[in-house]
Amino acid sequence: MALKEFKLPDVGEGVAEGELVTWHVAPGDEVTEDQVLAEVETDKALVDVPSPFNGTVEELLAEEGEVVPVGNVIITIRVGGDDEEAAETADADAEETAESDDAQASDDTGDADDDAGSGGRVFAPPSVRRLARELGVSLDSVDGSGPSGRVTEGDVRAAAEDDGDDDDPSGPRTVQSNGKSATAKRDEGASGASASAESADREQTLAAPATRALAKEEGVDLNAVPATEMRDGEAFVSPEAVQEYAQAQREAQAADAEAVSAEADAGTATAEATSESEAAERAEAETGPGAGERVPYKGVRKAIGDQMQRSKYTAPHVTHHDEVDVTELVELRERLKPVAEERGSRLTYMPFVMKAVIAALKDFPYLNSQLDEENEEIVLRDEYNIGVAAATDAGLLVPVVHDADRKGMLELADEMNEKVEKARNRKISPGEMRGGTFTITNIGGIGGEYATPIVNYPEVAILALGAIKDKPRVVDGEVVPRKVLTLSLSFDHRIVDGAQGARFTNRVKELLEDPKLLVLE
Repeated sequence: MALKEFKLPDVGEGVAEGELVTWHVAPGDEVTEDQVLAEVETDKALVDVPSPFNGTVEELLAEEGEVVPVGNVIITIRVGGDDEEAAETADADAEETAESDDAQASDDTGDADDDAGSGGRVFAPPSVRRLARELGVSLDSVDGSGPSGRVTEGDVRAAAEDDGDDDDPSGPRTVQSNGKSATAKRDEGASGASASAESADREQTLAAPATRALAKEEGVDLNAVPATEMRDGEAFVSPEAVQEYAQAQREAQAADAEAVSAEADAGTATAEATSESEAAERAEAETGPGAGERVPYKGVRKAIGDQMQRSKYTAPHVTHHDEVDVTELVELRERLKPVAEERGSRLTYMPFVMKAVIAALKDFPYLNSQLDEENEEIVLRDEYNIGVAAATDAGLLVPVVHDADRKGMLELADEMNEKVEKARNRKISPGEMRGGTFTITNIGGIGGEYATPIVNYPEVAILALGAIKDKPRVVDGEVVPRKVLTLSLSFDHRIVDGAQGARFTNRVKELLEDPKLLVLE
């Protein structure tokens, strides 16, 4: 039997500390590998911290509500037998994570493991490990497309679909992630640590002692560095290759940190069209502390405030308002709603709006862009990753539906509903809030009509939806009641001028007024 210390790993893409919100274990409890020990809140998300091995909880070394620096010991666990080797590995990994943020990013749940290329465990959170077991997929054979080679749910599902179908099992896997394939991301160095299939599959790597020392100093796995040549049938890595690989890691880590920060938008309202009961539940949850209390300004709330301020004082905002007659859309949704329910989906108005927005973005690409200030370039994005603002008890989070242009109406509805629910339960990962190109927010769920939403910087535009209300309209010379939706489009006036904003809104209106046109998109 041995007593092992477990240090708080990097649970939030490079953050330095986290607040220990809840312990899920107590001294004397038996724990198993991947069992959730605690919930930790960073300035980006509320994440689970899993156990790296089996054993018995000896002592809890941090209290609920305490802010703990990454690398501090938070729990001791008594392990024995076969578990000791795993415990040693976990201790070493946690120490490496605490010593160098640039060496590698831990996975979204804080599971700090060696990657498969080094012969140890792969990077994968508990939910992904469970999915792999359910689908019968060996994680050792999966190329991770996440930061530092982490294996995602998409990687596992793709591996399950490809099992037995690939003629060349050693070939690179092309799992879609944030609009690009994992292969493309590795080629560009975007993942910062995922090497080529050749480096992931080789059994050993030849290198000079000085090269091995350099790899250790740079904090990279030598087995993951692409080989520059072959010697005696084995891969040989040069010092230059190690330096190039380490630099790619650092650049990817910096890009990841900037992307995560950019996704913490705060200038938006609730997430989707909701029923009265849902609005009531939200109102009850938002009652919050009583008068006279002091509420700490930290964590997700502070991150949202900082991002809000950054956006407002960086991008000059202009808001264009308009109204659209959605009578036919309301009728169509009522007809399709029971059909969707039979297929297990909940169909709101939001997927229709998303489809209309994507079509308009293709016609007006400057609204699906961002400004590269350093290089003085406007980057017209070729992905359509739509963020949907969600109100939570900690503030406003923006789950992102990636590659929304490739998904059908019910698929959009299902993914959006799932991610919004995860955001409200504070179980959403940073990766699910990253990479957005345009944001939609719905103030109508709480009865609002018009708004001046703050752009989700570095995006350049955001669309707010008001409540659908009965209003008088002239149809064929007669005044009749019609269902009317209000639209509020805020945009960065450095990139989008008023005419572009108005034309974009008109295109969205055209598609929502005659939703049959969405079939053609």
